[in-house]
Amino acid sequence: MKEFIAYCGLNCETCEARMATMNNDDTLRKKVAKLWSELNGVEITPEMINCVGCRIDGVKTPYCESLCPIRRCASSKRVETCGSCLEVMTCEKAGMILKNNEEARRNLGL
Repeated sequence: MKEFIAYCGLNCETCEARMATMNNDDTLRKKVAKLWSELNGVEITPEMINCVGCRIDGVKTPYCESLCPIRRCASSKRVETCGSCLEVMTCEKAGMILKNNEEARRNLGL
């Protein structure tokens, strides 16, 4: 499994938060913070947009670090990704991503 595939199957290499972090791009951080604030109905500041990847050691956005139910579940089960979990096809948490994202399903081998 590619290390940049998140537990849920999303590709962290294409995540603008990771791109902003890796390129130290404050303009992109501002863009992502504005978009994510609008999409989630909460204030997300550019300073929060720092992440190296879901399964990579290092900095994460506050949501990815401690709030994401998928990441918390997979970490507690010590699975490489949700694709390794026997409950993935009936999991409500993973279903938040997998029901509408064919690429994530493919990345997990589902």
